[in-house]
Amino acid sequence: MEYRVDIRDLKFQLLDWLPTEELLATERYAHWDRDSVGMVVDQALEIAQQSLGPANEDGDRVGAIWQDGKVTVPPSFHPAYATLCEGGWIAASTSLDLGGLGLPHAVTTTVNELFSGANLSLSLLTLLTSGTAHLIEASGGPKLRDQVCEKMFSGQWGGTMCLTEPQAGSDVGASTTSAVRQDDGSYLISGEKIFITFGEHDLTENIVHAVLARTPDAPAGTRGLSLFMVSKFRIADDGSLGQANDVHCASIEHKLGIHGSPTCSMVFGQQGACQGFLLGEEGFGMRLMFQMMNEARIEVGVQSVGVAGAAHQAAYNYAKERLQMRHWMGGGERQVPIVEHPDVRRMLLTSSAYVQAMRALLLRTSYYVDKTRVTEGDERERYQGLLELLTPVCKAWASDWSFRVTEWSLQVFGGYGYTKDYPAEQYLRDAKIASIYEGTNGIQALDFVARKLPSRGAAARELLTAAATTAQQLTEGALAGSAALLGAAVGTFSEIVQQLPARDDGRLLTVLNAVPIVDAFGTLLGAHFLLEQAAIADRRLNELLAEKGIEGDDARRELLNNQDAAFLHNKIQAAILFCHRALPTIEAYSVAIRAGETASVDAVF
Repeated sequence: MEYRVDIRDLKFQLLDWLPTEELLATERYAHWDRDSVGMVVDQALEIAQQSLGPANEDGDRVGAIWQDGKVTVPPSFHPAYATLCEGGWIAASTSLDLGGLGLPHAVTTTVNELFSGANLSLSLLTLLTSGTAHLIEASGGPKLRDQVCEKMFSGQWGGTMCLTEPQAGSDVGASTTSAVRQDDGSYLISGEKIFITFGEHDLTENIVHAVLARTPDAPAGTRGLSLFMVSKFRIADDGSLGQANDVHCASIEHKLGIHGSPTCSMVFGQQGACQGFLLGEEGFGMRLMFQMMNEARIEVGVQSVGVAGAAHQAAYNYAKERLQMRHWMGGGERQVPIVEHPDVRRMLLTSSAYVQAMRALLLRTSYYVDKTRVTEGDERERYQGLLELLTPVCKAWASDWSFRVTEWSLQVFGGYGYTKDYPAEQYLRDAKIASIYEGTNGIQALDFVARKLPSRGAAARELLTAAATTAQQLTEGALAGSAALLGAAVGTFSEIVQQLPARDDGRLLTVLNAVPIVDAFGTLLGAHFLLEQAAIADRRLNELLAEKGIEGDDARRELLNNQDAAFLHNKIQAAILFCHRALPTIEAYSVAIRAGETASVDAVF
């Protein structure tokens, strides 16, 4: 399967809009500069297109296969995974002393978008392995860190996180997996976990699981959960692998999408011999796991924009080649490419605008991750607040609109999009999981309205103020109308979130409208970021045309013949479309909220 991406926009957002060079000037990232970062992105694109993309169709058609407790992945996954390991990509943002590349997180986000867009199933293994290794690095103690982290960051060993149980689902506090302390300080683990991504496979020689379990006298609920490291094979003191550790895969799920990623039911301690090691302290399991979960939720947003971007590019290239009907203005007998038809153009530019907005949200949030690593004191707390506020938005907003983009992209293909002759239907199926795993989007929305907005109000006000400032600065020129819509949206959203807590029905309306509120906030930020980028593009386009002495009708001809000019022009058009078509949904949401509409609660089911 050929993978395509708008690499020009990735680099524009990373290197021209985001303050990446500010990060590169810090001591932590001083070994990187703008040119070397650009080379990293080019290398990642080459791997995505030459190694990961060609294996993506096998992942879907062949899929992961379970037999007698063992799971095999498609043969083409093995060389693709080896390429990722050889290049050190699993440890892209890991510190140099652990064998990592030491890249800023914002750059790693761009790399992971490329890998996820090219082959979502395989990229899930690398992301989970890196996340599990970071968790053990932070809370595992010197011995465990020395034994496992370097092997995981190199890709020699894989990693998972094991939370969900059959009877618990999203209610993690209802987990019953047990952990009993032994005389040597280890624990015997017993229980079943479901929906475990890459819980078993044949790509690595060992798999390290982060498992939530409950000690015998622990209190009920999430307060009683502790976190344990459980290795597929027992690990000797010298780091070598010993006997199997009473961990096995009972089955894998048959799913709508991501067929190449085995989703496993894992049984721990069926023979009473599953050895685990405590991470951190007893009773701190959920607190530790949230480190990995929050990282994973941002990565789900990255996966979402990766798949959406790939789907859009596939549709765009198809639309330029597919001949259908005459031009809508008449004046000819020959068929024209469907990219000439207004409705197809609407779907393509709308898809592009949402992909750009998702990309901007994920990059800006990743920049905040980096700022928490290079600042201290009150400044660090400020960036931590912004990061925590945006984490559920990255996951929920990006994954919801990613699925919509894959739907529009399939529509561009028409009937062919519904067949397996083209990649559109796989992108749609693969995209859907993102709104479900790592905490459904409904749960993300409740977290946002019930926890993040109240506790991180200063961060929310900072972002809303920045959006309002953007609107105030663009009162003239081609972006003035769009900026006015942004200013109005900021006012509407601010009014809603300020007034809801004071209403008698405020609690019900807040919970009932949690998903719309997250969607409104993500849309508002998307418009803000796109207008910032459009202002840069507008200035550069004018400079480019002025340098060539081009004006009037000649400017349009230049756009058709100059790729740089066309890119900048389309950045402006994407922002205008997004502001006029997406921002009004915020006012639409406000109608029901202001009226106190509760029909879905009042209905009898």
